[in-house]
Amino acid sequence: MYKKLLISSGPFLLAMLLIQSCIKEDFFGLSPYGNIKDIVLSNQAGNAKIVNDSNQVIVEIPGGVDLSHIQIQSIKLSSFAKSDKNVGDVLDLNTSQTITVTAEDGSQHIWAVISFVASANPQLANGDFSLWYKTASDYYEPGESASNTIWGTGNPGTQILGKLATTPIDLGDSNLAAMMETLDNGKLAGTFGAPISAGSIFTGVFNPDKINPSDPQAAIEFGTPFAGRPLKLRFKYNYLPGAENKDKQGNILSYGDACDVYALLEVRLGGKTERLATAWFRSEQAQSELVTQEVAFTYGELDKAFPDYMFPTDHDFVSADSASFILPTHIVFVASSSFDGANFAGAIGSSLIIDDVELLYE
Repeated sequence: MYKKLLISSGPFLLAMLLIQSCIKEDFFGLSPYGNIKDIVLSNQAGNAKIVNDSNQVIVEIPGGVDLSHIQIQSIKLSSFAKSDKNVGDVLDLNTSQTITVTAEDGSQHIWAVISFVASANPQLANGDFSLWYKTASDYYEPGESASNTIWGTGNPGTQILGKLATTPIDLGDSNLAAMMETLDNGKLAGTFGAPISAGSIFTGVFNPDKINPSDPQAAIEFGTPFAGRPLKLRFKYNYLPGAENKDKQGNILSYGDACDVYALLEVRLGGKTERLATAWFRSEQAQSELVTQEVAFTYGELDKAFPDYMFPTDHDFVSADSASFILPTHIVFVASSSFDGANFAGAIGSSLIIDDVELLYE
């Protein structure tokens, strides 16, 4: 379901996107780079922090987990590099472990893998959107850096048109927030079936290795590792819907545009995804002042009282007997200025500001 709310860029942009997103670490001759660019370990409670200056990988593991048997679930290295540890290998994180990465030129780079006990009540890192970094394409994305962020936006698809639908905004006294706008892509883009770009922000990453011409959104990997059972989602927002809500053909719709803000707790094990909990806020009401909104998580299967759009479309809910106690492995958070933006439907001028995203446990 959440895949339907994000990047709004037409197929004609894909060739340019492919060129830009596949740029690797530049080198002449054999590559000297031996970096760990990303790693996911079993029971990991949050994204691994990659510290390039000191060759460290720092991971959160929930309390009570057997640290002697932590398995590597995925690892991404510099181009052409190889590692002495691979997917499926087991680390004993009771003490610091090492991974040796051999670059293409034969040079070896020793990385330390260090664990610490995660909070019992974890939050989303940079949930106040105070940190933004400048990309190689000279625009800003939320997070400390490209290698240390849980956040992604639809900007990789829209900046090719010279448009940024998600940007930082200063609310005063250097209090930064995320602003999402639904933009007019222009007549040329409209003729190719992409008349608008809806602003969006989400937990996840844009992976250029997964670009698929028949499915542009396949390059988005949604969610971040997470192990907590919050009761509510809380955030600050304001929303101003645009004047005319239109479909991708330019027809005015009988209903107004609406913002979407939601969080999903998921259990991803053995290649299977199941929904553990749902917290969803959709509103077409104008809200000119920044206000605090709370949305309760519903654990387990949703009943028929909930609208259809809240239900998963490509996986199931966890079993009823486990919904009351199991921990999630991932959380998906999404916010969008136009709820149907991925189908190129929305009102030009719709704007959503999000700040201070929190998870409440009591």
